[in-house]
Amino acid sequence: MSHPLDNPVWSALTSGNQSIALGSDQAKYYPPQVAPFVGVAGHTRGHFEALRDIIPYEQPVALFTHEPLPDPWPWVLVNRIDGFQMLYEGPVPAEEDSLTDLTRADVPAMLALTRLSPPGPFLPQTIEFGGYQGIFDGDELVAMAGRRFDNGTHVEISAVCTHPDHTGKGYARRLINNQICRIRADGKIPYLHVRADNARAYRIYEQMGFVTRSGMIIYIVAKP
Repeated sequence: MSHPLDNPVWSALTSGNQSIALGSDQAKYYPPQVAPFVGVAGHTRGHFEALRDIIPYEQPVALFTHEPLPDPWPWVLVNRIDGFQMLYEGPVPAEEDSLTDLTRADVPAMLALTRLSPPGPFLPQTIEFGGYQGIFDGDELVAMAGRRFDNGTHVEISAVCTHPDHTGKGYARRLINNQICRIRADGKIPYLHVRADNARAYRIYEQMGFVTRSGMIIYIVAKP
């Protein structure tokens, strides 16, 4: 039996993130100013054709899968990113009250930070996923973390980044721990994705209590 995290974007778009989902019962996507991620109910030619037909823009999109795609036709493969999907199985950390809840007013600062320390796609409306917290040095946002895919039982921790001048201060751990605390308080399981070539981050997540559930592949595809 398949697990909802085997197809994490589709699972989120049809459950916890459905309020911002667009598409059909075969293929769905996030608004392009929120995220470039898409999901299909199955990896068949019919599903990929349905995805092509409903996407109203020409930019490449990203598809998550735990196993290699046989053929994304009629899409053209642009890039493949290999990684791991990790579940949190450690104890629940204590919540900090010194972190700042980020709002739409903070989006310019969030975009500035992600340009310096890219955590993956972060766009003007990515904050719609909710749950973002940050750490400021004066008026400057120097670290942040938030949430992304929510399938009703599992919530992905995402957009973890720290200003290059403020690394090594434990900011990322504090922000991740608060995300874990809040997700667990909602009765859900925290998880995250990490690139296979990011050995440092992988070791840190292991030390924090995350365990590898499976490999995960991100396919970047475009219309012909």
